[in-house]
Amino acid sequence: MIRRIGIEGGKGTGGQHLPFARAVEAGGWLMVSGQTPMKDGEVVEGGIIEQSTLAIENCLEIMKEAGYELKDVVHVTVILTDSRYFQSFNKVFKEYFGTNPPARICAVADLVVDCKVEVDVTCYKAP
Repeated sequence: MIRRIGIEGGKGTGGQHLPFARAVEAGGWLMVSGQTPMKDGEVVEGGIIEQSTLAIENCLEIMKEAGYELKDVVHVTVILTDSRYFQSFNKVFKEYFGTNPPARICAVADLVVDCKVEVDVTCYKAP
């Protein structure tokens, strides 16, 4: 069975409707769509520390809604817009995942939203 969380979509910059689920669960796996440092459809200003914290918090909020916890995270994808953000992002990442680190990939790329970071998570909880 596949369960889609937040299929009504969220709001992107300028109130644009986002045409994808916030997360999808199947067979104990939860895939959370990429989260940027947004609140109410607007990017929150700030440096990489503030933006990383909010992007991760947005993932955690969706996970909680789906019934998953931090300990269930098995993989994280991180996209930074500048490689110089790497060490600062790692500091934030360690605050959340220091005791149970998941597998991870981190890449540098342009984002379609004007922010510094995007994060997605994959979780697993035995059905």
